[in-house]
Amino acid sequence: MPQLGETVAEGKIVRWFKSAGDAVKPGDNLFEIETDKTSMEVPATFAGTLSAINFQVGEVAKVGAVVAVIAGAGGAVATPVAAAPAPSASQPAFVPTKAGTQGGRAQSQEEPGPRLRGDERGAASFAYPNMDPLREVRTPERNFGPARIGGATVTPLARRLAGERGIGLAQIKGSGPHGRIVAADVEKALPSRGATMATGASAAQVKALFEGVAYEEVPLDSMRATIARRLVEAKQTIPHFYLTADIEIGRLLAMREEANAAAPPLPNPPPHSSPNGERSLAYAGEGRVGAPAFKLSLNDFIIKAWAAALMRVPAANAVWAEDRTLRFAHADIGVAVALDGGLITPVVRNADVKSLTAISAEMRDLAERARVKKLKPNEYQGGSTAISNLGMYGVREFAAIINPPHATILAVGASRRAPVETEDGGVKFVSQMTVTLSCDHRVVDGALGAELLAAFKSLVEKPVTFLV
Repeated sequence: MPQLGETVAEGKIVRWFKSAGDAVKPGDNLFEIETDKTSMEVPATFAGTLSAINFQVGEVAKVGAVVAVIAGAGGAVATPVAAAPAPSASQPAFVPTKAGTQGGRAQSQEEPGPRLRGDERGAASFAYPNMDPLREVRTPERNFGPARIGGATVTPLARRLAGERGIGLAQIKGSGPHGRIVAADVEKALPSRGATMATGASAAQVKALFEGVAYEEVPLDSMRATIARRLVEAKQTIPHFYLTADIEIGRLLAMREEANAAAPPLPNPPPHSSPNGERSLAYAGEGRVGAPAFKLSLNDFIIKAWAAALMRVPAANAVWAEDRTLRFAHADIGVAVALDGGLITPVVRNADVKSLTAISAEMRDLAERARVKKLKPNEYQGGSTAISNLGMYGVREFAAIINPPHATILAVGASRRAPVETEDGGVKFVSQMTVTLSCDHRVVDGALGAELLAAFKSLVEKPVTFLV
């Protein structure tokens, strides 16, 4: 099972392109996997015969698990990988192994990896059973992390339990071999002050409240489970504060109408292609001859203005990294896209130096592929900030939850006609929208957040300033 991103720990098999016994060659698609973020086909990397399939359609495999075995030309037919027995105390600390394949290739049952003496788990419990558990494991930082902390060693299971329960490993004394921190040490440790992660009532407790009431149980899919975990983590670990402003957008709407009216017609289908090589539908009329070459949305202007504001206030163009902050030279802006059962935040890279038409085309392409789970990990990971726009649903204003490690997120409400007082004491109606900036107080103080929001307000009310 390949690693599809630093936050992805497992994938579900949704389709097999080959059956056991089929011959395969490099580049042939073997199976399709689905994670909480995306779906993709996994190709074969060498030729041979698909001799064993260890995970069927609908089953979930951890990153690094042996999904299938390809026997080489003339080689013996391999058998499915089974859990190896735990070593006894009389065995040497490490079991000699044959040279294993690298780069994530499957290994047969006859090639067990080294195991540490006295470990409470067998080799099959690790995502990569052929790896030394004292070294860094190639699974997501949030789920396992590096297997060392300072001068001490930590088992992947102990690292994961500590992360889930908010326990600082630096204060734990290991009871395992060579002072290694094991799961039992984490179980005995008290959570760090203020670090306890509340989990709420159990499923049984909640169901007991509705005994005798008709309901349907809907199991969580991987996307909803990931959203739930990350947002609980965000609200419990990030000191949010919120700043709200009303912004006149009359000039911005007029500029958008003029730009769209001036869009030239397409003489031929657009040559633009998405990063994965597929033709984008990011043009009005989906490439029909004679359709406008572009159609800018209000969100495109907001992305560009937000990027320009971050360039004016570079101290706010940063993320939190535990013992430091990372400040960026460019504005990589994530934009929330609603999906069936959840959402995803594809990132527009270097939005501060891109034109409005380029941002519009890229955003349409990203949104289309996000809805069919065809985004690559590098297209939705990272970014220095995010935008969540619910204006199309008629929402006047709301406060968004920061997506760690970001330090800000801008929540955009619907445009509306609102009365305002004129300088001579009269009243006039203007086009207005309300935005709320959520800030991580560890990175962005109140005055800095206010400066950033004021810069955005100024740019939107005088849109020509972020286009020159």
